[in-house]
Parts: sequence; C-alpha cells; structure tokens
Amino acid sequence: MDFAYWKKQSPGTALFPDIEWNRPEQQAHAGKLAIVGGNKLGFVAVGDAYAVASDAGVGQIRVLLPNVLKKSVPAIITDAVFAPDNISGGLARDAAADMHTLSAWADAMLLIGDAGRNSETAIVYEDFIEDYSGLLTITRDAIDLLMNSPESLVERDKTLLVVSFAQLQKLFTKVYYPKILTFSMQLQQLVETIHKFTITYPVTIVTYHQEHIVISSGGQVVTMPWENPMTIWKGGVATQAAVYWLWNPGKPLEATATSLIA
Repeated sequence: MDFAYWKKQSPGTALFPDIEWNRPEQQAHAGKLAIVGGNKLGFVAVGDAYAVASDAGVGQIRVLLPNVLKKSVPAIITDAVFAPDNISGGLARDAAADMHTLSAWADAMLLIGDAGRNSETAIVYEDFIEDYSGLLTITRDAIDLLMNSPESLVERDKTLLVVSFAQLQKLFTKVYYPKILTFSMQLQQLVETIHKFTITYPVTIVTYHQEHIVISSGGQVVTMPWENPMTIWKGGVATQAAVYWLWNPGKPLEATATSLIA
C-alpha cells in the first residue's frame, strides 16, 4: 500500500525546518493570541497556556475568564478580560459579546478548557464557532463541551483539534463516520483512517496513540514518538501548536509538527 501521505518525524529533528527559520524575531510581528477557558472550580490550564504561549514568543496574549475568577487570577496573567458567568461558574450567554470582541482583536483563538460542563457555556461556544472564521484551536474539556454539535468541530475550516483517543472515538461516532477506532488498533491502521477522515473533513486533528503523537490535515499525516502524554492532557501541546499555526496560518500540519520540536 502507498503511504506517501505518511511522514515520520524524529524527536529533535524537524521535518519542516523552514517553519522554525521563519519564526518572527520581533515581538511586534509575532501575532496576537486569545485564550478562553476557566470556571469557578479551575483555571490552571489557562495559566499554563499563558505561560507556554509567552515562552514560545507570541507577540500579545489576552485571556477571557468568567467574572467569578477575578480575585483568583495569578500574577502571571497580566492581560485578562472578565465576562459574565452563570450559576455554575462558567461563561454565561452574555459572555458571547466579549468573545466576539476578543476574536476581532486576535489573530488566533485557543479554547483551552477548564470550561465546566454547563449547557449554557456549551451554547456560548457553539454560537461562537458558527460565527468566528479565524484560526481556532480547541482542546481538553472544551472538546467535550462541543460534542453535541460535532459537525461544528469537523466541518469548520481553520480548526485544529487536540484530542485524546477516547475523544476521537466519540467524535467519529457522533458524525457517523464509517470506521471504528479501537485502543488495540495498530498505529498504521489509525494513520490510514485519520488520513481518510481529514480528506473528508477540513479539520486538523492531533491525537496520541501507541506512544506516538499523530497529526493529520488535508489527508497528510505526521507521526512522532512521544514520551510525555501529560503535556497533551494539560494543554501544552495545543498551546504550542496554536502559536506556531498563528505564525504559519496556511500550514497547520507543518506548523503543528514543528511546534513539537520547539
């Protein structure tokens, strides 16, 4: 079988060195990233994402949090916007205006999670995704929050999903994709399946399976051995990918693969 669409990246050696060489040298040209997340029970992922994006060298960062966190935000987050919250401590419907204002400022949006499981917050996210046409990275429980509108996740252009294998399984089921993913499947089988999936849908997928990170976009697939899956579950991988994609908006696969080396 022809696997011309499958490229293997080794840790420490970028497949696409031009991506790193083209990294902005001046902060003024390094783009603007907006991070959305947090609820009254947690915002650790937001703080971690802010730190990762800062260290990566993004030009400007703004964070959108529910009002309930005003007195809890750590000093590291210097540019936070607070939006109306609901009874569960997540973003309320009235937060939609704040999200749209932030997206108009930003070059890319990152839904980092810790969003809570409130249905009102889910509606805010769903409505935002329908209206926003820019670069959008979604990960962690923000994915779960949007599972009731799976088409919005996979049919939207300029979307990068960093998902667990279990979330990917659920997503395939939700959109009635005629292939079943199993934890026991070989890496090659997953590569073949996700290759076909990203030909069908314009989304870019990042997941973890058989001790490898798997990236797929436009039918192309890159895999790389990965020893620290916690950086995926905590949001670090998604944040790093969002930054590099911001710098290379037409190359989600190449940008994401290179961000793993950085």
